[in-house]
Amino acid sequence: MSKNGYGAMKVDPVSGAVLGGPLRQVYVYEAPVRIWHWVMMIAMFVLIPTGYLIGSPWSGPREEATFTYFFGNVRMIHFIAAMVFAVAFLVRVYWAIVGNHHARAIFIPPLWSFNWWKGLVGQAMYYLFLRKESALWIGHNPLAQFAMFAMYVLGSIVIILTGFALFSEQFGWGSTWMNVFGWVNTLLGSSQMVRTVHHFTMYYLMIFAVVHMYMVFREDIMSQESVVGTMISGVRSFKAGAKIEKV
Repeated sequence: MSKNGYGAMKVDPVSGAVLGGPLRQVYVYEAPVRIWHWVMMIAMFVLIPTGYLIGSPWSGPREEATFTYFFGNVRMIHFIAAMVFAVAFLVRVYWAIVGNHHARAIFIPPLWSFNWWKGLVGQAMYYLFLRKESALWIGHNPLAQFAMFAMYVLGSIVIILTGFALFSEQFGWGSTWMNVFGWVNTLLGSSQMVRTVHHFTMYYLMIFAVVHMYMVFREDIMSQESVVGTMISGVRSFKAGAKIEKV
């Protein structure tokens, strides 16, 4: 078996496209990456509705707020989920450094590679039903990799920074929180602008999440390789009769 774990299977080292057989199972996503993925998914399911309520509160329970503390609880749940989201993201950045090369894929898309761009265009044509079959990929296909970087990674950085900038305001200027994140308020010009950017970034990530889930389940059914199962076991496997297509 070769050092890269592909055996006799030929794989483009940059794009991850399978170029030749025989096809075999490949261990792609290490345990920290898989755990991070599901933790972030749960955190987003909590952050989105609680964040929406904070930004656009409804009338709430009819009882006196002093006795229900409804929005106080909503804010607390949001803050806890935000801390989990931020810490998990930092751990994921760390694992991108110490993990295998698949762990770095969503942080460093190989924009310098012609084959990667060729694969991105081919995958887009496949998703638009202009191409019957997709190439086989070991990790993320180039289009998914680009979307993860441009929407999820960059979006997460923006929403974490703006979120902590808003969280810091309750402690006031001169506090440790504001010393660390106050520059975001200064950069964007006002607290309201920070709030607006944070709010619209939530929708940006929501769009990504919806499209991501649709494409994942679509590909698990229609493509020639495992998708959902790979993020559970870490192993990329190919369905019986899978054929190697040109990138």
